[in-house]
Parts: sequence; structure tokens; C-alpha cells
Amino acid sequence: MSKQKKMTLTLPTEELVGSGNLACQGCGANLALRYVLKAFGKRTAICIPACCWAVIDGPFPYSCLGIPVYHCAFETAASTATGVKAGLEMIGDTETQVIAWAGDGGTFDIGIQSLSAAAERNDDILYVCYDNEAYMNTGIQRSSATPTGAWTTTTPVKFPKDQPKKDIDAIMAAHRIPYQATASIAYPEDLYKKAVKAKNIRGTKFIHVLAPCPTGWKSRPEDAVKLARLAVQTSYFPLYEVEDGEKYTLNFKIQNKKSIDEYLKLQGRFRHLKPEAIAAIQAEVDRNWDRLLKKVTAR
Repeated sequence: MSKQKKMTLTLPTEELVGSGNLACQGCGANLALRYVLKAFGKRTAICIPACCWAVIDGPFPYSCLGIPVYHCAFETAASTATGVKAGLEMIGDTETQVIAWAGDGGTFDIGIQSLSAAAERNDDILYVCYDNEAYMNTGIQRSSATPTGAWTTTTPVKFPKDQPKKDIDAIMAAHRIPYQATASIAYPEDLYKKAVKAKNIRGTKFIHVLAPCPTGWKSRPEDAVKLARLAVQTSYFPLYEVEDGEKYTLNFKIQNKKSIDEYLKLQGRFRHLKPEAIAAIQAEVDRNWDRLLKKVTAR
């Protein structure tokens, strides 16, 4: 008999996201919050705007989270978190951490003004965007995080999205906040370490997590982690950190970069694409990767 490898548990065992929540099967956003809260612990308050997690959390007065939750308006995740943090400090509580937890619609689009303002002030909050690349909670509508060529209900097969995904990470780097990072549910230790690092830094922190959505991506629930891993291995979604808007650190060095087609073919939202469209997406991914490498080596 071949010897089986022993798995080493490196993340805390405490769970602050309860079972029986309302997430869909294979929900990447559900895993993302589990890992972040393992890093932050119970001395945390979270502000959730309109998004999938506003539903996943459960109907009032119930909540699947073992921490205080403040549900707020779609555009106000960052400003609400700023207010909660200021209120805590006014009563002498300097230990409780505050997280703004929003989807890509509430970050790239509707909430970008309050996020930019909080970053400009360098408010002491962590803002996490779990990015499932569309307005999934309201029926899979296109957002500015939706990638080129993707099907959504507002970019149907005959008229797929023909604009590139907004570079929210470059926008946040331009604010020169103390810390920002990209992360993936397929690399939980990396996400956990980044959350711990953010927890110990004062000022505005921003973590961008790719969170596959089987419902909106038309993929199998059991492929969620596989898709998140392929996104990194194809360099579609690189893992890196930025400190003070200038110091770039690459966290995952790709040895044998996979073709973007391996990532796209598992998702029904790209099934309509012709070979020339896939080649154009590959070229876009390669350009973005080269641009990132120049930032990493420039320092």
C-alpha cells in the first residue's frame, strides 16, 4: 500500500461563519469570509451592504455570523465601516476591528465613491471585495468587474460584454493606502496571512478576493475552488500585495502558465466564444501579466 500524505492544518479551527447559512452550493464568497474571520476573530464588527452576503447572513433577527453585523445601503459599505470604527473609538474601544464586506457591484460601481473617500482619509478599516464578477444577488447583471466576453442577463450571448474588467487594484494603489492585496479561495493560507497582516496595520486596507459563483458563472459547484486556482495559474487573477501604493510583491510565481482556455471552458458564461475571441482574451491576460511584472521588478 502506498503511504498517504498527512494533511497539516495550519488555519485556526474556530468557525465564525455558521452552518445552515443561505449560500448557494460552491459559493466562493462563503469560503472567503470564513478564512478572513479566522484571521480577525471575535473582536470584529462587519458592515455588509446589499450583496449576496446580505442574504447569506440570514433573515432578521437571525445571523449565521458569530460577530456583530451592520447591514447598510448599497453605496455605503466604506462610510458605514468608518462610522462604526469612529463610534467604537469614542467609547474607548480601540481593539475591535471593523470590516467592510462588499461584492464587486458595491465596490467597483455603486460603492466606489465612499471607498475612495475612506482611502483618501486613510480611515482605519479593512475593506474586502469578494469579486464574483457580476450583480449575482439581483439576477446576474453585468458590472464593471465582469470580464471581456462574458455572458450575463444584461450582456446576452449575441451582445457579450466587450469592455475589459475595471482595474480596481490599480485604482486603490493610486490612493497610496498602507496595504492592499489580491487573494483567492483556492489559496486559503495566502488569504489568511494577508488578512492577519491587514489586521496589524493602521489605516485603510483593501483585499480583493476572487470568489467564483457557480450560479452566475454557469459552472459546477464542485469546480469553484478549481476555477479559483486556474484563475491564478493562468495569470488571469495574479496574487500580489501592494504597500503604500508603490511596493509590489508577487506571492505566487507561475512556473508553467496555463492557457486561459482551461479556465474559460469550465464556465458556461463563456461557451459562446469563438477561437478568435478566446485568443483576444489570452492576449489581454498576457498584457496585464507583463504590466504587473514590470511593477514588481521596478522597485
